[in-house]
Formats: sequence, structure tokens, C-alpha cells
Amino acid sequence: MTSDLQKVSSMTLTFVLCLRRTEVKEQAKTYKDEGNEYFKEKDYEKAVISYTEGLKKKCADPDLNAVLYTNRAAAQYYLGNFRSALNDVTAARKLKPCHLKAIVRGALCHLELKNFAEAMNWCDEGLQIDAKEKKLLEMRIKADKLKRTEQRDIRKAKLKEKKEQNQNEALLQAIKARNIRLVSEATSEDEDSASDGLSALLDGLSFENPYGARLSVDDQGRLSWPVLFLYPEYAQSDFISAFHEDSRFIDHLMVMFGETPSWDLEQKYCPDNLEVYFEDEDRAELYRVPPKSTLLQVLQHPRYLVKTLTPAFLVCVESSPFCRNYLRGRKVHQNSALVMTSLRTLSCANYQPPSLKGPSVAVTTTTDPRNSLG
Repeated sequence: MTSDLQKVSSMTLTFVLCLRRTEVKEQAKTYKDEGNEYFKEKDYEKAVISYTEGLKKKCADPDLNAVLYTNRAAAQYYLGNFRSALNDVTAARKLKPCHLKAIVRGALCHLELKNFAEAMNWCDEGLQIDAKEKKLLEMRIKADKLKRTEQRDIRKAKLKEKKEQNQNEALLQAIKARNIRLVSEATSEDEDSASDGLSALLDGLSFENPYGARLSVDDQGRLSWPVLFLYPEYAQSDFISAFHEDSRFIDHLMVMFGETPSWDLEQKYCPDNLEVYFEDEDRAELYRVPPKSTLLQVLQHPRYLVKTLTPAFLVCVESSPFCRNYLRGRKVHQNSALVMTSLRTLSCANYQPPSLKGPSVAVTTTTDPRNSLG
């Protein structure tokens, strides 16, 4: 009698378990169908929620779970969640390795994630199941093309990087040979011409300044600098994108003030009565720049520091009330050493000022916060 009761109890339990599994499967299927309806309506977020609820039921049917994962992956894909979609199709393939829809959607995800080699691998695996699957054939061609393009771009980028590295090395050597001192505004620590110090400084700087211009070296090994002229009286500035190191200041002033700028209402900024200075910020002192000196002569001055590879100079009208007030209380060096160097240069019979045509006089007038110097 006891044995019979045990058999009945066991059968009842089995029936209950089967009924439970059936109910769980039906619930999971209901969520799948609900998700499909949301998917058709392009409400992908709700579709993801429904498919997730179906998976939470943990039904024992691997095929149904694979479909839920694959469908959720499709919804995630359209939401732009390519990584989540890829995780879902990977889970689907573990349950059903030959699930073609999962493979197609996985290949799509790899394409979007720019994993072109992986996209090709998934396509190849799918084509082993169905060699005529159109989507996989088209995707493989596309992935192969994109992979080749990516490899070409990588090669071009490496060549460009190598070229820029060589150019930067040439600039480093040119600056070192001229004993020009550079300073990073981030550290405010100047570097001498030692190779190691200069390289360390330039590692923290961009060779291209905020105006889009950059220091360059020509075929003869001569440098052209982006240069900023500041007019503190009117809070204005002129930017020269390529000031050749052998060009004189007066030559550029003649070009910049060949016509009266719109902000010079008194028409007093004329090349002949302008004074140019550079500032020694450490000592709060000014050095007057002889108009007939070259840029290189000024940059080689022992107290001149080039900030962020863009030399800057102050310009005032000689003996004007603003200039007298601006200079009051400051120590101003007349820079006789520069004057003597400039005169020696001009005394050479074969001296020809560099042509100021082309990029060396690319002038842009702007308002610049650095105008507040002093």
C-alpha cells in the first residue's frame, strides 16, 4: 500500500513539474510575442523589456531562449546598443550554434563596431550553414572592403606621423642651433637649448598654435614663426602666420599699417612712429626692439622667451600719452646690442630684405586676451 502511494505521489510531482514547465514556457512565449509587437511598432525600448522578461522565466526550451536573445539583440541594434546586441547574439549561439539570424545580426554588430575581421569571420561561419545567404555575402564583401580601407588609412597615418616626427626633429635641431629659449605656459619654466630639455618641453606643446599656424622650416633650413603683435592701447592684435626669421620688423609694420586700421580713429599708428617691445615677465621689464632688426636677432636675445612657439610683441605710438603712461614705472632697456647687430647687418653691401609677399604677411586682426600684458 505504501509503495502504491509513493508511486502516485511521484507521478503527481512529475505532472506538476511538467505543468509548471509548460506554464513557464507559455509565459516566456507570451513575452516574446509581446516584444515582437513592440518591435513591429518600432518601440524598441519596450521590446527589449518584454524579451528580457521572457528570459527571466528561465524556461527549459533552448530554442525559445535563443529566439528571445536574438530578438532582443535586434531591438538593441536599432537602439544603437551594438555591444549589448553582440552579447545577446553570442548568448543565442551558445544555445543554438547554427541560429542563422543570430549570426547575421552578430556580423552587423561587428560592422558597426568596426571589427571588420570579426565581421568577416561571422559571415564565413554563417555561409558554412547557408552558402547562398544574400545578407552574409553582401556583408562579407562590405567588411572586406572596409578592412582594406582601414589598413590603408593606418599605413597612411603611420607615414604621416613619421613625416611629422622628422619635421619636428628638424625644428628641434634648428631651434637648438639658434640658442632660442622656449617656455611652456603650462609650466612657466624656461628651457635652454639642451636637446633633452627642449624635447621634453615640446612634448607638452602643440606645434600648431590656436590660430591654426605653426612653426615651419624651409628647404634652406630657415625658420618662419607665427607672431602676435599686441596693441594694448586699443586691446587689438595682429597675427602673422609666417614671419620669416630674416625679415625685419619695419618691413612687416609697413605692410600692416600701409592702410590705417579701422580701430585707429586718430590715424596715429604709422610705421615711422611706432615702438616695438618685448616683455621680460620674470623681471617685469621691457626691451625695445629696433625696427630694422630681424626676428631672429630678437629671438636670440638672452632675455627673450618664446611662449607656446608664438613670439609676441607690444606696439605703442612713440611719445604718445598712452605710451608714456604705459611705460611709467617700468624699467625699459633700449637694447643697444640689438641695435648694433642690426646696423652691422644693414651695412652689408649684399643685404636684401626677404620678400614679404605670400604667407609671411598673412595678417589677421583680432581681439586677444594677451593684450592685457602689463
